[in-house]
Amino acid sequence: MGTHRLFIATYIMASGRNGTLYTGSTADLGTRVLQHRSGVFEGFTKQHLCTRLVWFERHAWMVEAIAREKRIKHWLRDWKLALIEAENPDWLDLAADWYPADDPRWSKSS
Repeated sequence: MGTHRLFIATYIMASGRNGTLYTGSTADLGTRVLQHRSGVFEGFTKQHLCTRLVWFERHAWMVEAIAREKRIKHWLRDWKLALIEAENPDWLDLAADWYPADDPRWSKSS
C-alpha cells in the first residue's frame, strides 16, 4: 500500500448507497479502511458490512480528527447524507483502487 494514503483523517464507511453509516477517525486511513474491509475487528462495521469508504477529510492533528468525528456522530442522518453527497454524489468507493486485487487481506466491496 502506498504511503500517500497514510494520513490523519475523519471518515465515513457505508454498507452501500444510503445504507448503514459508520463514522471514525484514524492516523492511517489506508490501514483502517483495509481493517474495515477485511473484518479484522468484531463490532459495528463488521456486523453491518460497512466496507465502502464514501467520505473522508484530512486533518493535521489527530485531536482535530477526533473532534470532527464526535461532532459528525451527533448529526442527524440527513446531514451525514448531505455531507457525503456534496463530494461523492454517486456514493463511489473512494478506496476502490487502493489495494491490489490479489492481496489476500481484502476483497472488493460491493
